[in-house]
Amino acid sequence: MATSTRTLRRRLAIPLLALVLAGGGTVATRGTATAAPAEPDTSAGSGVSSGLRPEGDRVDLTGGAGRFRPGQTGKTEAEQKQTPTGRTPYVVELAEDPVATYTGKVSGLARTRPAPGEQLEPQSGAAKAYRKHLGTQRTAVAKAAGIAVNEVYTTAFNGFSATLTSAQVKALKADKRVRSVTESQMVSLSQASLGDTTPQPTTGTATGTAGTATTAASVTGAQATSAQKSTARKPGRSTGAGTVIGVLDTGIWPESPSFARKMSAPAGWHGTCQTGYKFAAEHCNGKIIGARYFADTVLAANGALPEGEVLSPRDMVGHGSHTASTAAGLPVDDVTISGRNFGSISGVAPDAQIAVYKVLWGGMGYDADIIAGIDAAVADGVQVLNYSIGTVFGDNEPNTPIGNAFLNATLAGVFVTAAAGNAGFSSAVSNTQPWVTTVGAAVTNVNAGTVRLGDGTTITGASLDVLPGGRSLPLVFGKQAGTLEEGSAYCLPGSLDPAKVKGKVVACALDSPYGAVQELKAKGAAAMVLFAPNGNFKVSSVYGFPVLYLNTKEQAGKIFNYLMRHPADGTARLTSSSDGSNAPSVADYSSTGPDKMHSGLMKPDLVAPGSDIIAAVSPPGNFGRQYDAYSGTSMAAPHVAGEAAILRAEHPDWSPGAVASALHTTADTVVNTSPLAQGSGLSSLKRAADPGLVIEPDVKSLIAFSEAAQPDGRELNLPSIALREYDGTKPVVLTRKLTNVGSKRETYRASASGLEGMQVSVSPAVVTVAPGKTASVTITLRRGSAPWDRYVTGAITWRSTAHQVRIPVAARPWGITPRQYDDNLEEFGRLASGAYGMIEPGFTGPVSGRSTGYAPLQWESYSMPTGVRGGVFDRKALGVRAHSFKVPAGSAGIVVKAETDDPDTNLDLWLYKGDKLVYRSAASWSSSERAWVFMPEAGTYTAYVFAQDSGGPVVDYRLGHVVLSRNGHYKPATLALPTAVERGTTPPYKLRPDAPLKPDLEYWAYTELRTKGQVVPGQLVSTTQDSWQ
Repeated sequence: MATSTRTLRRRLAIPLLALVLAGGGTVATRGTATAAPAEPDTSAGSGVSSGLRPEGDRVDLTGGAGRFRPGQTGKTEAEQKQTPTGRTPYVVELAEDPVATYTGKVSGLARTRPAPGEQLEPQSGAAKAYRKHLGTQRTAVAKAAGIAVNEVYTTAFNGFSATLTSAQVKALKADKRVRSVTESQMVSLSQASLGDTTPQPTTGTATGTAGTATTAASVTGAQATSAQKSTARKPGRSTGAGTVIGVLDTGIWPESPSFARKMSAPAGWHGTCQTGYKFAAEHCNGKIIGARYFADTVLAANGALPEGEVLSPRDMVGHGSHTASTAAGLPVDDVTISGRNFGSISGVAPDAQIAVYKVLWGGMGYDADIIAGIDAAVADGVQVLNYSIGTVFGDNEPNTPIGNAFLNATLAGVFVTAAAGNAGFSSAVSNTQPWVTTVGAAVTNVNAGTVRLGDGTTITGASLDVLPGGRSLPLVFGKQAGTLEEGSAYCLPGSLDPAKVKGKVVACALDSPYGAVQELKAKGAAAMVLFAPNGNFKVSSVYGFPVLYLNTKEQAGKIFNYLMRHPADGTARLTSSSDGSNAPSVADYSSTGPDKMHSGLMKPDLVAPGSDIIAAVSPPGNFGRQYDAYSGTSMAAPHVAGEAAILRAEHPDWSPGAVASALHTTADTVVNTSPLAQGSGLSSLKRAADPGLVIEPDVKSLIAFSEAAQPDGRELNLPSIALREYDGTKPVVLTRKLTNVGSKRETYRASASGLEGMQVSVSPAVVTVAPGKTASVTITLRRGSAPWDRYVTGAITWRSTAHQVRIPVAARPWGITPRQYDDNLEEFGRLASGAYGMIEPGFTGPVSGRSTGYAPLQWESYSMPTGVRGGVFDRKALGVRAHSFKVPAGSAGIVVKAETDDPDTNLDLWLYKGDKLVYRSAASWSSSERAWVFMPEAGTYTAYVFAQDSGGPVVDYRLGHVVLSRNGHYKPATLALPTAVERGTTPPYKLRPDAPLKPDLEYWAYTELRTKGQVVPGQLVSTTQDSWQ
């Protein structure tokens, strides 16, 4: 089956993640040995086997590297939602406003919602009186439906959680006092790590607590690059003093040096220290200002906590301790993990205080418990909330109970930051509400290593361990040094012959990294090169052994095919390196936009350091370590939480929207990266403290957005512009309001950059704004010559003599197919059958069209030696043959097809333009593959046919290709389509050849439409003779 690179990654990830989220299936948990599946028969064909399984890699995008597994309950998601009584957990939202947003509508009860820029007073007399009123109403609703209430929400959400029968759900939905009844949803962590089984226990130590570092550490080599020595650091607003960051997560490990300081409670703090198993009142020492846990729903649903969990705020996983210390951990010197000193680390806001809300158990949880945590955090008086939690493939509803709770928290004056998710592809962003600052992960350091092979090939990978360097050592593939038929390619425990690996570098396919390390240590190996046959995300771990990880399929192909050519005389030299070539960049696992649930929102909002972050963890969940390296958008979000705490301390009158705007408009853009991946860019705290202007939405518009069935954010006063599917036949007119938060009157001039082909105007182009005042501008965007159905990106910037205020813009004019994904990376809806074509136009009006007519694929026959069965693609590998052809300017499409008559031969097809992979058709075992590109750039393209054969040493195959010109005239055909179309409908069309085509050939044509004087590219259309019968 043909698929593009991006589609393949999604299809490989989906089954695994579903298993991880469910907590069951075949993913191994700690302490569980996992047998390798049987390898394919390798007796025929080339006679050489790779020893690799078809799915040779796996990645747990929601859990840690073998440290834990989300939801280790042994039940499926559906089973976990079913309580022991057969009822299902629900979140019930009542109709009246919660304390955070109540405006005084009830006679005799005063308003409690704070004014913009002010903080809620959750324990005021008015709040207590209104909370009592809500309790009376809640009791009446529950009594009428015969319900036993579990958790009660009053401050950031008005309602309760309960396990309900279908009859009770029906009764509640009929009650006018009830706004919504929603089945409780499961969520999980947003940490990206390699999957694993039980690792070898190692230790992590930290010595010294003197303040030295100013930000959470991203490590390079043996030193934390962001650690800045400061022997005279004093607590103050610039370090977050006086603010409280609430952390919704897996709890906290209070004994960590990162939390070892006694501090007084700040003004406005109303929280408590909830004791429990192995968590005493003295653990809330002031640095940890408060701690609570919320488990009613997880206990009601499952009857017990996941294995290894404790009913208290204590963190048994490590994730919550890591995020808390990243945001606000104390400076700690000489952090050592498995014998390697990583230098000094610190939280972003080391003098902020931490409020702990344990809402996840074993890495998973329910929104009903999380809402209880949000509600408590707002009532306690936090200024910032961090939420490093999400759904596996991003949001699937525009408005959710958690989203509404975060809205009310925002209106109460609390800044909310959340992880974007680690799906690693477009339109999979979590936490996409406009009142939440959604954070993607950036690589801001280079934890690199290189392997130089015996033939001079150098491959750069990732490593957090010290690599041996020096002279080259013998290199052997685990499969070639195995004692077992199964598992040796992955270096599984007990699979290797010590005589064949002692003193050598061993190459192991990715399956169980820690298990492989155990095996190599036990057998006397010198180092390991870990490679991912199916490609993977670049995530490092500290193994306490020289390990270099090659994370892409292309890298894996290079070393694999070298091993195949040199089974007995291969050599390798492993060297630690850090050339900075990939920093800063957006991490490949970080979920990217566009936001599929809301039109008009740019998500993620920002990126922050998220890869290889050294921070505090819990020893039970991390092999005895107190500190460890984690990666993921989970690690990025608390960086922004810490920055927000500092901004709140320095500007206590700023609203959450003003804080968000300051971070947006002053961010550093990552070069050659779309705003769909980075939002406004990499946050910059220094500039954010003095942004000049802020652009923030008002309360009324946010509430209206939350209540809309199909919310559209383009008219919200946000510091970004996202037009996912605008009508390219009309101008788009937007308004932005710019408020001066500085101390001086300033004049700003607007300009646009990027946005190739678009026509952008700002009126007035020059505005003068006094301190505290607001200027309104009108922004008009026209498609101009920008391509249809593809994003163009850029920015609008207002500059004064002292400030630069930049908002990113991403716009995609909808031509013939709506698009949720970023089609700059992957085409969609561009192939059709001439007999059964269909479009979905993004415009309304008259339409006409034309086609090039049909051109046949031009076929040639070839033969080549067969590659290794189960092998990994490399352009120089055995079983690979290159075919190049020119593509002139003005081409509409390329179609390339490879096929063989031997059903036992697997063909893969890789299409490159120079060194850039533009299409990969390799999703399944197939004797026929197709690659294609719509509107290709001019240049030389090379199709690589990769053959793996079980039938003989040589494979015979055919390669066909056609390059269609937009102005070409081929076999005439008549395009039949309606004379007018309506936006969002799906009118059919046909492209019928005027004369019979040869029945044994495959033909392709290009179509395009015309409407209102504009040309809209159509589709690449194929047909065969029997399509018309």
